[in-house]
Amino acid sequence: MKTYNILSIQEFKTIVGDNSRLLGIDPGKTNVGIAICDENKKVATPIKIIKKKKLVSLVDEINKIINDNHIKGIVIGNPINMDGSVGKSSKSALEFAKNLSKNIRIPIVLWDERLSSVGAFKITSFLGDNVTNRVKNLDKNAAAFILQGAIDYLNIN
Repeated sequence: MKTYNILSIQEFKTIVGDNSRLLGIDPGKTNVGIAICDENKKVATPIKIIKKKKLVSLVDEINKIINDNHIKGIVIGNPINMDGSVGKSSKSALEFAKNLSKNIRIPIVLWDERLSSVGAFKITSFLGDNVTNRVKNLDKNAAAFILQGAIDYLNIN
């Protein structure tokens, strides 16, 4: 099945428009971090971590979040290598996006997430969170960090 809903950031911006909530996803090997933003696309909020199981159950959980929160688009973290090249993790994120696009029809964009986990970990340290909680919540906080970067870009451009 060919996928048509993985877009460039500019196409994504045009299609999702103003006043639309977005879903941020940090796809990992064992966990998938989830975040959402407000309708004005000002603040990304971490909401949950989904344990990776079968694709069907993961898609079902993501679809429930989309429907419950009136989500209009998905931002998936793309871990490009520091030198800008595409590595194993980036290929995995693209494959994840393709699999998701076969089952979810709203627009999807891949967003450069270099150092998102490091950034999310550091930000939570400034909030006074202890190391145990920072590690436990890293995936959803990384999803919020990724989504925040994308919505900041969308609001400027």
